[in-house]
Amino acid sequence: MISTRSESGTLRFVDAKIHATQRAGGVTILENALSFEQPDQRLYDYLAHWADNAPDRLFIAERVAPDDPFQGLTYRETYERVRLVAANLIVRGLGPDKPVAILSGNSIDHQILCLAAMMAGAPCAPISPAYSTLSTDFGKLRHILGLVDPGLVYAADGAAFARALSIDEMAGRQLICSVKADEAPNAELFDALLAPVDVDIVNARDASNNLDTVAKLLFTSGSTGVPKGVMTTHRMMVAAQEQIRILWPFFEDEPPVILDWLPWSHVFGGSFSIGTALRYGGTFFIDDGKPLPGEFSKTCRNLREIAPTFYWSVPKAYEFLAAQLRSDDALRASFFSRLKFMFYAGASLPAPLWAELEAISQLQTGDIVPMLTSWGLTETAPSITIVNRAGAGVGNVGVPMPGLQLKLVPNRGKLEARVRGPNVMPGYWRMQEATEAAFDSEGFFRTEDALQFLAANAPDRGLRFDGRVTEDFKLLTGTWVNVAEVRSAALTALAGLASNAVVTAPDRSELGLLVVAPPNRDPDDPTYAKQVAEALSIMNQTMTGASQRIMRALVLRVPPSLDTGEMTDKGSLNSRLILERRRLDVERLYEGTDADIILVGN
Repeated sequence: MISTRSESGTLRFVDAKIHATQRAGGVTILENALSFEQPDQRLYDYLAHWADNAPDRLFIAERVAPDDPFQGLTYRETYERVRLVAANLIVRGLGPDKPVAILSGNSIDHQILCLAAMMAGAPCAPISPAYSTLSTDFGKLRHILGLVDPGLVYAADGAAFARALSIDEMAGRQLICSVKADEAPNAELFDALLAPVDVDIVNARDASNNLDTVAKLLFTSGSTGVPKGVMTTHRMMVAAQEQIRILWPFFEDEPPVILDWLPWSHVFGGSFSIGTALRYGGTFFIDDGKPLPGEFSKTCRNLREIAPTFYWSVPKAYEFLAAQLRSDDALRASFFSRLKFMFYAGASLPAPLWAELEAISQLQTGDIVPMLTSWGLTETAPSITIVNRAGAGVGNVGVPMPGLQLKLVPNRGKLEARVRGPNVMPGYWRMQEATEAAFDSEGFFRTEDALQFLAANAPDRGLRFDGRVTEDFKLLTGTWVNVAEVRSAALTALAGLASNAVVTAPDRSELGLLVVAPPNRDPDDPTYAKQVAEALSIMNQTMTGASQRIMRALVLRVPPSLDTGEMTDKGSLNSRLILERRRLDVERLYEGTDADIILVGN
């Protein structure tokens, strides 16, 4: 057992011995020596437990309107409402072959419906709201509806989702809205799902739900094709929670207080975050802010009011948060008042931002509040590895979880990661060919991510994310480019000058960079362009070859957007799609004749 003391409390980590088995061809199998036993529970069993053991504790809360106070439901109130909605879903014909689709973002009604669908044995399919509100052709939404064939579709606001609820693919489906149902065709109010029925009808369906019942359908981004529905079982979600508990026993010390905006249509928010609240009887405050200009002020307002015990988010959000923590004394005092750790996932956290957050925490608390992370995918519910000590350092994604096997296979000079274990999906919903392609001959899921050992012959020290195997490319010289490594170095060099960046391009003689400017920077400002050139030139002086040096850059006038799919609602970039859609920008970048092309020195 390893303990880390900070002003905000004690974190107890469990040290882990990682066994490494070598195979022919350079293949390595990593396993955590800590024992793992699969819990015999469904996700909603956590709700029933706390309804009995802490019935009056607040489970979930939201602001109905921006200026309203938080209001919510206790565990007992939530459980009773979930059972009633589950009974109504069964009466309406929902079940294993008729899922429930949710188009809108996080809300109490969203979570009630999702848990009720699970209890009724109907897979819950939360779909990114961008597919219904920002898209112009509803292409991804139409594909998902055709694939899922939901019996019931929910959207919080009938007016905001009226266009999406009117497309041909909605015909014949039950439509439910929390408000303004009269503005969507044939929609009913959510109250219809609270109609008096015999709740005992739930008992038989509940008895047939087991660990391998599909609880959720979480959709991949579709960056390499159409979105695929990951069949997320109860086994996967409760196994993931148990794996984390083994390495992070401090979660059991007190019920967590969570303030979170992460979308429930993604595994980070929808399985890890809300699952943590349910597993430990915590209180979940729905953050109505987002890491976007004009929206993050809501998060700051909420953090002044609600002091979380743990805080997790994506690097983009921490970029916004760090800027506010520097200047807002009240926010800083509230945020760190009982915070035990910070956690990021979804993308790499730049080293300068990491250092800044540590410095701010030390200024406020007198000690460093640890920054932790893990690595995983939607298909693994979510974590494959997790950091099990404070001070692990930038880039360390931790050690393999107990109960799984991590296979590292040499591929293009990298170690491609594959995984087998109780938290791995059984396959994609109604996509047999994609399912078969996702697993190797031994049943290991192909993540298409690469990892590397932090220290040779010392797997206990942890692993480092090494980019996507399919993301790397060769220069015209035939030299392979480690895209993740180059991008990380560039973002470190461009701290304060770039919110994000995409490395270009295969079959060229040198590397380029498409730069996403921060909100406070003008892409047309010559001074800004000069600063970008100088920062990259300094970086190049530390690099050893053409496969590492950025020789030209272009600041994007139109930033990546949700509507185009270039950016997810977590703020991460779809690099492959950006390069495809911006191919004219890439061509201009290499022509080097336009005034906005930034040429970088060695």
